[in-house]
Amino acid sequence: MKTLIGGAIGAVLGIIGLAIWFGPFLQLLAGVIPSMLLLGGCLALYLGFDELKDTWKNEGNNDAAGPGTDS
Repeated sequence: MKTLIGGAIGAVLGIIGLAIWFGPFLQLLAGVIPSMLLLGGCLALYLGFDELKDTWKNEGNNDAAGPGTDS
């Protein structure tokens, strides 16, 4: 019950604060969005390259088994 009341108070204070400081909120948002896009893009590049390396490694293991094996 305390968590519910605390959450409701926090939500009301957040709405009031957002209404009062809407301009600075948008300015902060304008600075954060490009940074998050850059970090997200770098993470996607890293994960894609890592997956590509795993694919290359698995293809090399399948070729080494040779013909006539059921692997």
